[in-house]
Amino acid sequence: MITNYYFPTVKSDKYNHISDQELLEKFYADQNNEWLGILLQRYTLLLLGVSMKYLKNEEQAKDSVQQIFLKVIQELQKYKVEYFKSWLYMVTKNHCLMKLREKNGKTTYELTDNTIKAGDETDWQILLENNRTLDLLEISLKELNAEQQQCVTLFYLQKKSYQEISDETGFNMLQVKSYIQNGKRNLKILIEKKQSNEPNKK
Repeated sequence: MITNYYFPTVKSDKYNHISDQELLEKFYADQNNEWLGILLQRYTLLLLGVSMKYLKNEEQAKDSVQQIFLKVIQELQKYKVEYFKSWLYMVTKNHCLMKLREKNGKTTYELTDNTIKAGDETDWQILLENNRTLDLLEISLKELNAEQQQCVTLFYLQKKSYQEISDETGFNMLQVKSYIQNGKRNLKILIEKKQSNEPNKK
């Protein structure tokens, strides 16, 4: 379970109509971390997916998401970000590469603002493709059956434990675990299917 230590706990549904950029502007205006909490809650599952892709370990990925939350606070207090989702992906990727470098003692390549501004076409295409994967994850989540969608959302987005999900939904613990595991597997299948159907893909 990902525990949120850095942001006030808020019910973010009532802010769904507010864009990412508007939430950022509210944060820049009053420096209230609640706006960042709402914003990052939208991307918790996506951050976990990216971290899992690189680290291949769920517990390490969850720890990384928490560390990325802290880094986001620190970085956004220093400068303004225009394209939040792309920037957040970049921060997450670089964090994971750093972790792998620490673990393996190998040199890894980091994608930076300067890389994007320099207009390196290859790396920009990689960034776009990965952002597309995040979009597909967001879309595919909505295509899960009701039980899987509910449990995956409660577990990853609302950071609830198996027991809390069981209490809230009425499912027993085995059902909760099954819905989460099957939901994760089905998300992967849905994303891969969408990717294979996209144009310009071999």
